[in-house]
Amino acid sequence: MSSKVNDLRDRKFIEGFINLFSGSLGGAVLVLVGQPLDTVKVKLQTFPHLYTGPWDCFKQTLRLEGFTRGLYAGTVPAIIANVAENSVLFAAYGGCQRLVAFATNTPRVEELTTLGNATAGFLAAFFSSFSLCPTELIKVQLQAARELALSNPAAKTKYRVNAFSLTKSIIKRDGIKGMFRGLLSTIAREMPGYFVFFGGYEGTRYLLTPKGCDKEDCGALATMAAGAVGGVCFWTVIFPVDVVKSRIQVSSLGGSFYSNTVNIVKKEGMLALYAGLTPTLLRTMPATAALFLTYETSKKLLNNLFLN
Repeated sequence: MSSKVNDLRDRKFIEGFINLFSGSLGGAVLVLVGQPLDTVKVKLQTFPHLYTGPWDCFKQTLRLEGFTRGLYAGTVPAIIANVAENSVLFAAYGGCQRLVAFATNTPRVEELTTLGNATAGFLAAFFSSFSLCPTELIKVQLQAARELALSNPAAKTKYRVNAFSLTKSIIKRDGIKGMFRGLLSTIAREMPGYFVFFGGYEGTRYLLTPKGCDKEDCGALATMAAGAVGGVCFWTVIFPVDVVKSRIQVSSLGGSFYSNTVNIVKKEGMLALYAGLTPTLLRTMPATAALFLTYETSKKLLNNLFLN
């Protein structure tokens, strides 16, 4: 009896580690694929008046800042952010799937409905928000460093820094709590976002799985297509929240999430909440396709190596 319990505990530990590792790997690939358009997104969200559109922002960034220091600005904290978020997210997702399966009397996690998987994603996102917020704060400030310097010349030296010195500066000025600026808006973005993210992914994968096969055997193209659908669902739903979060983090805005949202709409109109949506959707399709292909492939390999 006790050996079976120990075996079960060992299996759950290994499953959690596999989800964590595969999520980390997928997060790193997502950044490498999508970082240039993510930079364009952040610039358009925070300083839309400086550009006529995504293409103009892309050209100016490339011309004035270069490929590595411009379009790939903030790549290191972005990789850290995505590895931190996705490792926690996918590890928590597996645990939350088991919780939802228990609550709904579903015998196996693989038998969860699309709604059940979406609910598991919703719950998992709460935990990943705490690992994402500090690293994303550094990422967006580095991505919008030139625009911050233009809008506030006195801060030029302050913001022309690397990830380490910027982190040190924030902690010195605001303490550890300064690293969690925008946490509530991050949670408000992540939880509903990952409800539709995992719901869109699992639902599409279910539709694309051949009859008589498991979702795990749907193939690389179906996995990539499902990942792209999940990414589009995520950003379409949460984009206004992400705009407000980016402005709070980049410009160190005071006030609540609600007051900042109202202020943006009053001054710039509703469309300001969708500034940067086009490059975001163009980025998310290949990026989330690569994320899920990497996650599912590495998870399958590791499961075969350690559990089967």
